[in-house]
Amino acid sequence: MKRFKFIFILATGLLFYSCLRQSEKKQHIIAEADTIATIVPDTMQIPEGKFGAAVRYGRELFIKTAYYIGPNGINGKFTGNKMNCTQCHQHAGTKPYSFNLVKAHERYPMYRAREGKVLSLGERINNCVTRPHNGVPIPLDSKEMIAMLSYLKWINEKVPNEKWMEGEEALAISFPDHAANPEKGKDLYKLKCQRCHGINGEGKMDAAGVAFQYPPLWGPDAYQPGSSMHRVIKQAQWIKANMPFDSVSWDKPVLTDEEAFDIAAFVNDDRIHSRPNPVTFDYPFPEDKAIDYGKGPYIDTFSELQHKFGPYKPIILYWKNKRWKPRF
Repeated sequence: MKRFKFIFILATGLLFYSCLRQSEKKQHIIAEADTIATIVPDTMQIPEGKFGAAVRYGRELFIKTAYYIGPNGINGKFTGNKMNCTQCHQHAGTKPYSFNLVKAHERYPMYRAREGKVLSLGERINNCVTRPHNGVPIPLDSKEMIAMLSYLKWINEKVPNEKWMEGEEALAISFPDHAANPEKGKDLYKLKCQRCHGINGEGKMDAAGVAFQYPPLWGPDAYQPGSSMHRVIKQAQWIKANMPFDSVSWDKPVLTDEEAFDIAAFVNDDRIHSRPNPVTFDYPFPEDKAIDYGKGPYIDTFSELQHKFGPYKPIILYWKNKRWKPRF
């Protein structure tokens, strides 16, 4: 009887363990079903025909923006500097945590707090053309705009709409308890950034002088105020995942969170660095304003300096106590 009881208990235990493992396995499968790895579209799969031709041209426009539509562009003169889209949206918008564009086509039209209205994807592209690129809008019905939209549609087709993709959003980083420090950022810039972006943040042109090999970070050819890169949190997230470009991957960063914040603070310090068109300010509704936007008015009690450089934790806590949703 004792032997039978032992066997029964053992069998019951094994059955329970098996069910538990099956349940864990099922949950893992479900989790995997909701998530996909980073998408790297195979350009060999771009279809033939007119749509495929538009996709290929659109991809070229992201990679060789200045060549095609820059100040001396062969197909138009829309961007006002010689930067390429792929310098922020790396790998033609497909690199994870690099202002990834793979899902852009499905997200628009979308409300944009910076403009205070719903934008089409074409209008959103023109925001980049006019601000980071200091240019003029591309006509929405032009060959160039249709090509860029076709490319974004094609890469979006590689991702099922309901799935979350690695790297589609900004890299999560920890906010320091103190303000980002531009002085420390200056020293880090000399060590980590200056060899490519120049001692005066002027960037480096390619051998042909057609486009920037490494983009300028301030000065007359850099991005304007109001650009995403002009916000310290947003740039720190990008820097942590992508810089230094030749020694980092998003899952094996070189810089600490604090170092990324300090570099972003130095680069975006308007007290020492000039930018083109500094009178362009956004967010018509202060309640929609990103907490690291360095120009008031605000709906809270914090100064422009703190909004610009932090510390951000007190601002976030204040907003949460008011039951407001902080925007980053």
